[in-house]
Amino acid sequence: MSAVDRRARDLPLDAHLHTDLSPDSDVPIDSYAAQAVDRGIAELAITDHVDFDPAAPAFAHTTFAQRERVVREAAERWADQGVAIRFGVEITWDSRWAGEIRDHLARHSYDFIVGSVHVYEGSPYAAEHVAGWVAGKTLAEIVSPYFEEVEAAAQSGLFDALGHLDFVKRYLVPHVTIANLAAAPELYEPILRALVDTGTALEINTSGLRQAAGETYPSAAIAARYRAMGGRAVTVGSDAHRAGSFAWALEDGYAAAAAAGFETLAFRRGAAPVAVGIPAGLPNDVAVGSL
Repeated sequence: MSAVDRRARDLPLDAHLHTDLSPDSDVPIDSYAAQAVDRGIAELAITDHVDFDPAAPAFAHTTFAQRERVVREAAERWADQGVAIRFGVEITWDSRWAGEIRDHLARHSYDFIVGSVHVYEGSPYAAEHVAGWVAGKTLAEIVSPYFEEVEAAAQSGLFDALGHLDFVKRYLVPHVTIANLAAAPELYEPILRALVDTGTALEINTSGLRQAAGETYPSAAIAARYRAMGGRAVTVGSDAHRAGSFAWALEDGYAAAAAAGFETLAFRRGAAPVAVGIPAGLPNDVAVGSL
């Protein structure tokens, strides 16, 4: 982690957090809650991983009942300290398991549901494969398997928000740069249209600002393009997996949403969707590029 502390203060929501109930996190839920009190982050969505591919890391890692119990009990412990904790989930979208995902969501209730596409062992984007995968391919050919799955996730209409839309950037750098992707915004348009058509929120995920990509997933320019195409809903999350990443660069995500023309974040607390106001006075120098 950078020596510069970029954890945000005084914001209403961090909508994407992982605890030690995810296989790739080591953070007790109370660690996030204590930091939220200290930093003035009013509401948290705990979105631990759920996978449906038996070979994926979070498959059978824990149970729905255990995850719900841990989060609901923490919500009770911290409510009188001014922190609202919501029981969310990050579902790994994989078209091969679409039926199982639908069944799970039909049988289980969450406050907030993020759907995301991940990169696991065996993926062409995994570290041992990515150099060979990109060799001799056009940019469209390189990103196509990932972007097609993300589009399918958006088209499913199963999720409140689509998580880290172009997370694949993390694995493509330095073979493909963010400048390469920024020069081809048309590659994003099928995904953005699917979000508009289904009313699914676009997540601006700030974890890219502490990873090789060096920008949010997606960039401020893509968030602005989504808005110009008729996008109505956006959310922001730090996607923390470590205690020191809580609310990391969250203000940048809020600023990108505001620069794209959004005044509120889309969220759900288990019932009807709610709008969470984006505070005034955020930095106004977020570059959004051309639409």
